[in-house]
Amino acid sequence: MAAATDPSTSTALITNDAVVMGLLAVTLGAIFWTASRPDGFWKKFYTYVPALLLCYLIPAVYNSIGLIDGNASGLYPVARDYMLPSALVLLCIAIDLGAILRLGPKAVIMFLTGTIGVMLGAVVAFGAMSVIHPETVAGDTWRGMTTVAGSWIGGGANQAAMKEVFEVDSNLFGQFIAVDVLVANVWMAVLLFLAARSEAFDRWTGADTSAIEDMKRRIEAYQAEHSRMPSLTDLMVILAVGLGATGLSHFLAEPMVAWIGSLPESWDLEAYSLTSGFFWMVVFATTIGLGLSFTRVRSLEGAGASRVGSAMLYVLVATIGMHMDIGALLERPWLFALGLIWISVHAGLLLIMAKLIRAPLFFMAVGSQANVGGAASAPVVASAFHPALAPVGVLLAVLGYALGTYCAYLTGQMLRVVAG
Repeated sequence: MAAATDPSTSTALITNDAVVMGLLAVTLGAIFWTASRPDGFWKKFYTYVPALLLCYLIPAVYNSIGLIDGNASGLYPVARDYMLPSALVLLCIAIDLGAILRLGPKAVIMFLTGTIGVMLGAVVAFGAMSVIHPETVAGDTWRGMTTVAGSWIGGGANQAAMKEVFEVDSNLFGQFIAVDVLVANVWMAVLLFLAARSEAFDRWTGADTSAIEDMKRRIEAYQAEHSRMPSLTDLMVILAVGLGATGLSHFLAEPMVAWIGSLPESWDLEAYSLTSGFFWMVVFATTIGLGLSFTRVRSLEGAGASRVGSAMLYVLVATIGMHMDIGALLERPWLFALGLIWISVHAGLLLIMAKLIRAPLFFMAVGSQANVGGAASAPVVASAFHPALAPVGVLLAVLGYALGTYCAYLTGQMLRVVAG
């Protein structure tokens, strides 16, 4: 993130952060309200324009036309340090490892294959573009790729975390936001196309789909048992868990950084971001969320813990968009070729594994989208097979939130080595 400028010297029309926050909140509300319309113009509009992209781009437009000045605002640091870790905690407590295991080994295998495909695809795409168009991967391009890895393994929170951990320039980040959204949505369209032809695919793999029928019945029963209208107490407890765990993460990160700083410089731990307080804060928040998923705290998901976390996440998304330069999105079209090669490796590995273990298309499609699309779009792909299966997409996507921080970090270190 670029260094903040002095608000008193800003030429933006709006310089009061309270007003800017209100503008962003109204913008996000308008996006989600219009995206929820069941028919008419907005239904058609959001068929082609992802709501997530607008959450980034509209604040970027505000910044580009001088309505606001993202670099002079203090909103992003607040969202980064408080809302991001809280979102990670609330998204991770929803994990039900037992339910994931009951899906059978093939579902988990396909999900993890998708994760490995993203990690491997990053390295393959970087190497391929080094030959096809070396300028595309010159300089700090590898840093920008780490944010896509975070998004395609976990989600927006992990993407934002990688942006900070690997110190990705705002313009470069904006370019990879466009790559992320465009390529991911092209791939989702392919999966939805295949979903309508699942019987033919399952005949090709020789898959047994009887377990999917059991899942439909089990999910419907789980929904009926656990879903509830959140009370004020539920919401206050959800906030207590998210913000309390965030405070604990900050508290633990400080001595961890101090201890690592006392280790020999020859170990070069700074190169691996291990001296970054933000890195440890994100790791601790994710770990705390995972730990709480084994306790009664997980019942808060029935009251909407992940929805509260997602709301925090979208506020963070908007504050990131405030720093984007829209013109930079069009400066490097070859980045989209890099993204297509990357997703092709992911897809190819999934197809090979599906054939080898005779996995149903449902497991492949949802396992892939739980990685690449996250909790926002994995249910869309899952419901293309049956509406009752939508929560399976959420279940696997939430597992991706837990893996995203760790696996994207490892991917970043591999890219750092490849980039020299």
